[in-house]
Amino acid sequence: MKIFLLEDEVMLNESILEYLEAIGHQVHSCLDGKEAMAVLQDQSFDLLILDINVPGIDGLTLLERLHELKIHTPAIYISALVDIEDISRAYDLGCYDYLKKPFHLKELSLRIDKIKVSTEVPRVHLRLSRNYSYDQEHNQLLFKGEPNILSKRQSQIIDLLARNRGRIVDFEQFQNYVWDDTFVDNATIRTEVNRLKKGLQEDFIQNIRSQGYMIDIPSS
Repeated sequence: MKIFLLEDEVMLNESILEYLEAIGHQVHSCLDGKEAMAVLQDQSFDLLILDINVPGIDGLTLLERLHELKIHTPAIYISALVDIEDISRAYDLGCYDYLKKPFHLKELSLRIDKIKVSTEVPRVHLRLSRNYSYDQEHNQLLFKGEPNILSKRQSQIIDLLARNRGRIVDFEQFQNYVWDDTFVDNATIRTEVNRLKKGLQEDFIQNIRSQGYMIDIPSS
């Protein structure tokens, strides 16, 4: 997995980094929340391991800001804090796990393996983004494996785009497939696609100017 580590204790940071790399993970680490924010806006990761009490931006606020940017990467919190309010806030933000310091590095690897299994996408699913996939068998858009509720027209739009990943879907194709060959102008199609995009937690539908829309094939 490609893992991002935010931990301001230098020795612990180095220990975690060396251990995770030794068992086959690719790790990028930071000591400061502001630096972490800059990296996470520029690069994508499979998992975040975040301390809470760090300089710059604390680990909880960091995850909150990432969600505002529609970056929803699975996260494990590691912290010496035992305040129930902090723990509750961490889970409210959608963290997958919480490890209290000190902990054994093997325990951390077990938690990582558990997340890896829970976030793997079955082969019948098409990966659309970090957390979205498309179940071709049941024609369902999934976020972290859970079905999204969409209108019939939105489901048809996703179905058309997902099955044409990596290719531009032009306005005529939308008209034929989604609107059953009934004439609609391009503005109407744009309005419906934009309505769909506003309801998504990650922005993976690309507007190809004057041509249509597409979903890229994710690199990982």
